[in-house]
Amino acid sequence: MTVAAPPGLAALAERIAALPPLREAIAAAGLRAEKALGQNFLLDRNLLDRIAALVPLLPGETVYEVGPGPGGLTRALLKAGARVVAVECDRRAVAALAPLLAVADGRLSLLEADALAVDEAAIAGTGAHIAANLPYNIATPLVARWLAAEPWPPWWRSATLMFQREVAERIVAAPGSRAYGRLSVLAGFRARARIRMQLPPRAFTPSPAVDSAVVQLLPAPPPLAVPLARLEAVTALAFGQRRKMLRQSLKVVLDAVEQAGIDPTRRAETLSPSEFAAIAARADPARLGLSTLTAGC
Repeated sequence: MTVAAPPGLAALAERIAALPPLREAIAAAGLRAEKALGQNFLLDRNLLDRIAALVPLLPGETVYEVGPGPGGLTRALLKAGARVVAVECDRRAVAALAPLLAVADGRLSLLEADALAVDEAAIAGTGAHIAANLPYNIATPLVARWLAAEPWPPWWRSATLMFQREVAERIVAAPGSRAYGRLSVLAGFRARARIRMQLPPRAFTPSPAVDSAVVQLLPAPPPLAVPLARLEAVTALAFGQRRKMLRQSLKVVLDAVEQAGIDPTRRAETLSPSEFAAIAARADPARLGLSTLTAGC
């Protein structure tokens, strides 16, 4: 079934196309990428349109964007039919986005704030999508926070996110791989994660020293009902001594390892998210240093 585009979407696309190119917008606002803010701007319109097309978006749905910078992805998302709620902490970028805000016909809301300090569900609403070329210095804590959202399923329906390739590989890593770790377990426990695109350094301004990748996360039912705090405590112990066997790294909850039917001579990187969940479900919260308030039932 073909979904009709919202009224005025074609006219909006024309107004966006008439805006100055991104490079001119950057120059006019004095928006030089700041290393301290983890900024690298993606300016290629075709690549931006391809990323926006990855978002499983119905026209008129909301997309929450972190760090829009000069607004390249924002433009692509608006053309795709999204209503965009963007959070930007760089005042220069806020100024650069003013012309786009003026032509967006109310489809763009811009909040000048620290993305780590806002209540995303309150400003974007339940059922929103997340899409962002994430600033490198806050990418990992943001995705960990979104994956740890309570209750679950979360307020967001999908997350289409740009990371340094190393971080992307950690998120989607399978057990037994060198990149597999706590973030991999969290992503595998709560979502379906896969890399959808890879981009070389030359795609960005300025060019970073590493490749980048777009990861898409789709929330999924956990394989086992277990309090997230308990799972995180177990993985922290296990990967804190990842070269040691479980009988050493998880010795404080060794009974839970054995009750879960897991060989205690295995190492952390060989366990699937489901196996970690099985241990966490049987582990005594007190031995993990958790109170009953944080450990769940």
